[in-house]
Amino acid sequence: MSQKISLTRYLVEQQRHDGHIPSQLRLLLEVVARACKGISQAVSKGALGGVLGTADSENVQGEVQKKLDIIANEVLIEANEWGGHLAAMASEEMDSIYLVPNRYPQGEYLLLFDPLDGSSNIDVNVSIGTIFSVLRKPEGHPGVTEEDFLQAGSRQVAAGYCIYGPQTTLVLTVGDGVAMFTLDREQGSFVLVQENVTIPADTKEFAINMSNMRHWDAPVRRYIDECLQGKEGPRGKDFNMRWIASMVADVHRILTRGGVFMYPWDKREPEKAGKLRLMYEANPMSWLVEQAGGAATNGRERILDIAPEKLHQRVSVILGSKNEVERVTRYHLGTD
Repeated sequence: MSQKISLTRYLVEQQRHDGHIPSQLRLLLEVVARACKGISQAVSKGALGGVLGTADSENVQGEVQKKLDIIANEVLIEANEWGGHLAAMASEEMDSIYLVPNRYPQGEYLLLFDPLDGSSNIDVNVSIGTIFSVLRKPEGHPGVTEEDFLQAGSRQVAAGYCIYGPQTTLVLTVGDGVAMFTLDREQGSFVLVQENVTIPADTKEFAINMSNMRHWDAPVRRYIDECLQGKEGPRGKDFNMRWIASMVADVHRILTRGGVFMYPWDKREPEKAGKLRLMYEANPMSWLVEQAGGAATNGRERILDIAPEKLHQRVSVILGSKNEVERVTRYHLGTD
């Protein structure tokens, strides 16, 4: 781009000219972006900052927390609690919601986040990221309860992620397409590098954890088997497999060049609908993918239409290039 457009300018123009976002939402997104810059700095220091390794604690899902999980969670809370834009927050790393303290003004938005997605990759220096989702607080009653957060993904007013890799990149939607911003460390701000991100409808890449193949349901096995048969199989083309074990990194690749990402239900824990969290991961990523022309389902229905029943609800996720997602979904519905 001949002229650098900062995230602040982009959001102001969204507010001023296009009317997509109110001023309070613009300010909230700027605060989230500043928090991501702080997390990026902590991530980049690695062992020099003493942030690698586990914290000898578990989150609400019983997963061992990394030091950076806790640091990122604290950075996001401290950055957002005092600005007057939020009523409450919810995090994958916290048991319940976090109410904005009474000493600060109460806003009209709710913020949900996975402070550090892909934690297993922290110590091996592979890309990780922060995922966030913004909802409007329901009107009609004072205070905030956990139930206020239980809104379908279609009701999000903003969503995005920040990936900490060779570059720190912020990817955002406010319902008017997807935009990417790269952190210019010399300038100290996120700079627009791409607007109207579009995912190709067709692809030759899939991302899935193949070690779980024996646990998959029949429709998923059928789809992957067809991909693996290559040109000689029913698909008539060769596929490549990619798997980073960081949803942020896998989705970022799909937004950049297409592909399909799958983290399906499997038989190891049949009582759970899936592995990923609906509110913190699936909803924001699904909206980003749809805004870029892709599709996202749980194998049977659009993820953004799922009515949440609890804060840490899990879900099967199939998202990415539209034609591939629709094919996998047809296989599931055909089995039903």
